[in-house]
Amino acid sequence: MVAAALLLVVFALLAGVSSDQKGAPPVPIGPDGGPVTDSFYFVHRPLTGDGAITASVPALKSSIPADPEHLRPGTVPWAKAGLIVKESTRPGARYAAIMVTGGHGVRMQDGYVHDTAGPAGVSARLLRLERSGDAITGYASADGAHWTKVGTVHLRGLGPTAQGGLFVASPPSVQGMGTSGSVSTAAFGNLRVQGHWAPGDWTGGQVGAESPGFAGYPANTSGAFTESGGRFTVTGAGDMAPAVRETLPTGGTLGEILTGTFAALIAVIVVAALSVTTEYRSGLVRVTLAAGPGRSRVLAAKAIVLGAVAFVAGLVGAAVAVPLGLHLAEANGVYVFPVTAATEVRVVLGVAALLATVSVLALSAGAVFRHSAGAVTTVVVAVVLPYILMAIPFMPASVSTWLARVTPGAAFAVLQTLVPYHQVASIYTPYEGYYPLAPWAGFAVLAGYAMGALAVAAVLLHRRDA
Repeated sequence: MVAAALLLVVFALLAGVSSDQKGAPPVPIGPDGGPVTDSFYFVHRPLTGDGAITASVPALKSSIPADPEHLRPGTVPWAKAGLIVKESTRPGARYAAIMVTGGHGVRMQDGYVHDTAGPAGVSARLLRLERSGDAITGYASADGAHWTKVGTVHLRGLGPTAQGGLFVASPPSVQGMGTSGSVSTAAFGNLRVQGHWAPGDWTGGQVGAESPGFAGYPANTSGAFTESGGRFTVTGAGDMAPAVRETLPTGGTLGEILTGTFAALIAVIVVAALSVTTEYRSGLVRVTLAAGPGRSRVLAAKAIVLGAVAFVAGLVGAAVAVPLGLHLAEANGVYVFPVTAATEVRVVLGVAALLATVSVLALSAGAVFRHSAGAVTTVVVAVVLPYILMAIPFMPASVSTWLARVTPGAAFAVLQTLVPYHQVASIYTPYEGYYPLAPWAGFAVLAGYAMGALAVAAVLLHRRDA
């Protein structure tokens, strides 16, 4: 059990020192303190004080790679084209935007994590964005005569002068078990501005061109805009959204700091299985049952002792491993997805509960098989093998998701700290750190297996001779 706790610490040390991201560009941080993807093509002018901008978006077309050298027309559901007011062109700066999308109609988004749907069933291609103080209001219309308010947001600390204008973003397209870069082009017409906009020409440029969440443009393409007769054509790539694992692949997670959990589980499984199979091999079980003829009580006593010791070992090991691993990783320039204090406590307690519950499962297997090799192999296959299979990057998402739902390996959801977002198309699989079950729901699956195995072991212990 001491070895189990040490394995958690040793793997945390290895995780902390194995990756060196020193010198990497800084990760953009959004208004809520979380990592964001903030890269798009922006055609803008300064807006001082109150004002409004109106434009139509009659066309939005996307392209995705057919091969390394060529593009083909494709659907990018969250490709975006519309109007935006942004605190500055700095990645991570506050913003509010009204937009048409490739497959989700009109949306109003702000703060990277907030997404509001526009009017349902209306093909709205006319957009308007108004600023009044720190309040930004978005409107949509199908005919220019009847406008529907989509939403109002307040951008605290926006400042007297902001950047406003047109934008196009085109996030990576999900293709099978991976993603590929995309590029989108939008046509804008009927552009009108009201209020205190700076005079002069519109300025175009790629926001966040050097940020780690921007994968660049597909081959032979680039961001650009042209103006002719009051019409704008804007080509862009990237996204404005909360960062997920696929868009920030160099980021680390708390779960990765605790990858030693699977090794600690093997140590706990061996100890728990041997605690009963050794008695059968030596014949000491007869003395045990003679001293305590209540066989269920004997099994329950073993389960309580094993579970308590494994819980303490896991608690101590995880409590030491987490701050140590995080410190080393951050010292090496690795950006670790932030978690709240409550989430960190949940992860540490989850690791301890995971080890304790697996010890009960292994004890039960030992009582059923009465043979060390059979018991250890069975529990390792049931618990650790699903984790290894889920950790294979080319495992089909349907298979890894199924494993994370119905096998004891579902309990590894207690290590989950990442959150999926409906407005970000990505690969949300256990390999990427996204489990289909909530943390304690996944743990409940393992607990159900452990309690069922303990009940079977109790029945067989009563029916069979010692």
